[in-house]
Amino acid sequence: MNATAADGRAGVRYQPDEKPPTPLALGVGLQLTVLNIAAIVLIPLVVMRAAGVGEEYLSWAVLASVTVCGLATMLQAVRAGRFGAGHVILMGTSGAFIPASIMALTVGGPSLLATLVVVAAFIPLLLSWRLSLFQRILTSSVSGTVIMLIPVTVLPFVSGLLATGPNGGALPGAPLSFLVTLVLIGCLALRGAGALRLWAPVIGVIAGTAVAAPYGLYEVERIAAAEWVALPDPRPPGFDLEFGPSFWTLLPSFLLVAVIAAIRTLSSAVAVQRVSWRRASRATDFRAVQGALATDGVANLLAGCAGTVPGSATTTSVSLTQLTGVAARGVGLAAGAAFIAFAFLPKAFAIVLAIPDPVFAGYLAILLAMLFAIGLKIVLQGGLDVRNGIVVGLAFLTGVSCQFGLILPEQVSSFAGGLLANGMNAGGFTAIALTFFLRLTEPRPARIETEFGPSALPHIRAFLGTFAAKAGLDEGIADRLDAAAEEALLSLTGPESGDGRSRRRLVMSARRDKGEVALEFVVAPREGNLQNRLALLSGGVEETSADSEVSLRLLRHLASSVRHRQYHDTDIVTVRVTVSGTRGPAA
Repeated sequence: MNATAADGRAGVRYQPDEKPPTPLALGVGLQLTVLNIAAIVLIPLVVMRAAGVGEEYLSWAVLASVTVCGLATMLQAVRAGRFGAGHVILMGTSGAFIPASIMALTVGGPSLLATLVVVAAFIPLLLSWRLSLFQRILTSSVSGTVIMLIPVTVLPFVSGLLATGPNGGALPGAPLSFLVTLVLIGCLALRGAGALRLWAPVIGVIAGTAVAAPYGLYEVERIAAAEWVALPDPRPPGFDLEFGPSFWTLLPSFLLVAVIAAIRTLSSAVAVQRVSWRRASRATDFRAVQGALATDGVANLLAGCAGTVPGSATTTSVSLTQLTGVAARGVGLAAGAAFIAFAFLPKAFAIVLAIPDPVFAGYLAILLAMLFAIGLKIVLQGGLDVRNGIVVGLAFLTGVSCQFGLILPEQVSSFAGGLLANGMNAGGFTAIALTFFLRLTEPRPARIETEFGPSALPHIRAFLGTFAAKAGLDEGIADRLDAAAEEALLSLTGPESGDGRSRRRLVMSARRDKGEVALEFVVAPREGNLQNRLALLSGGVEETSADSEVSLRLLRHLASSVRHRQYHDTDIVTVRVTVSGTRGPAA
């Protein structure tokens, strides 16, 4: 359990595959539940209140959200086959689905929402199945732009939550409770530290409710009438199977947001691996990422059947894991079980359901501001060069203009039943189209397809010789590329190369990239991560066979970097070799 200073994380007390004392796992799991229960409850409440649904359905939607999040959190920890990440990943309701869910409830009711959520649930399932194929289109520019457009489409509903009077006007106390909630959450988020910042939404909602209560905006009678413990009263709305114009108009919004939510789950699954293991150089297990996405799809299928707001993974478990050093799967099981137990406490639900609409409006305003900032951060993290800047700028301006009817309003509103009148649809489609155009017009790498195994070496040498000549590389660099490719292939093949697996196919590509040559090997999966084995050699740990160790040490010397991404269906190894000299291209 002790990690070395050079290759360990001293803060990790329990790794995912270790079992901590039961009281510790329960304590950390309950802490995770308490920190996230408010967000999981508030988002479906905001959606249902903004859409004006009945109280009975509202109660059921909130209860269903909490239960689904609990089940999905437990599945993430278990990792059953291709489902689950095997890490502590908390599943919650997603603010990204707020605008699309409100519109679905407004135009078609709960049954239309249920149908759209079920259809959109197949997006994370599809991404999980073939994740290796989608990473070049689902860029940070696309996902960040769509997230930044969420506040643009939701803002009109904030004013609707403030208009609670009989004639559409604000009741006495509504503006004050809204401002108190907004200002308090904002100040704590800006200046709060540690636990105070984590609890900012709860503190702001409690303070806003306290201000609204003297004005008669808080329904104390509902709380008094609720029981302490009772079995849930399921009220699934069923499905709208007519597939009318409303379905086809809203479907693109749900599919786009489902992609964004899946990317958030993917990011959380990658981030939690970085804080869950003692060895800091451990490579990302993309098979665990695929399991997390599959669980995301299952959770959204359940949410759709229940008729509530879908969700995605949250990053709270990442920060709490880093803080406590407890990454054991038992924490995820305890947190999920606590969510499910909360569904059997009607009085606790009544306390939350009685919160006034203006208070929800204040919380929603802060949430929208944070979503915009998250989208901007995602765009900047991906690099904002001239091309990406044009993609983001054009997509965002297109979304805003179409949302508020600033360009060709009549044509936009009539095209495909108003499909582009939604800012997220218009901006998202623009970002995807521009990104796809960039991918189609970028220089194509040299490529070869051959049988996987030592027998491929002559073909690879001939391929690299032709590539080096066309790229204008000198003989020294060409020899280095040849040696790096040979050692990478031998390391991937391993001692089992003589069995039936040697008949798998290999697709190899080579391209120049900013002073380096990137060699990419795409093969069927095998056990063991090449990147991890290189790290083990760096730390002096002998966990490889003698033959493969020689190849690994040579590869480490020849290549500037090696990245190994393992999926269930594919292994992708990228070897980068620094180019130190060139000559003129061959005639």
